Amino acid sequence: MNSMHEIFTEDVLSQLFPAQRTADFFEALFGDAEEGAYDIALTFKGQNSGSLHFSLDLHERPGRCLACNLTSGLPEVFARHKVINIAGLVTEIEKKLDGKAKCGDWKLGRTQQVSKSLHCIPLQISLAQA
Repeated sequence: MNSMHEIFTEDVLSQLFPAQRTADFFEALFGDAEEGAYDIALTFKGQNSGSLHFSLDLHERPGRCLACNLTSGLPEVFARHKVINIAGLVTEIEKKLDGKAKCGDWKLGRTQQVSKSLHCIPLQISLAQA
């Protein structure tokens, strides 16, 4: 299989989780996309022990505050929110594997504070041979 980093380029990650999804999420949540305190981006972290590791990165918006109390409960929200659609995202990730592997179970980890303006939610996807 090609290196996973060759498959999950920045362009592919932007296609899998487009910036518009953040706007749609806050539109659904608050009725106004501009009310959100952060933008969400998908990053690929690597592969090990039969699993893929991604991260949903929450980037603080200018003039907003990305506080831990805003992001600590997000894994549970993201896991079931129809706009974020993690199950659909995992299906799209599997398509990018082009039949070389299948995605199995997935789980979101606890929110990690990388810096004041960046919090990350780990996404781990188990793999099975196709």
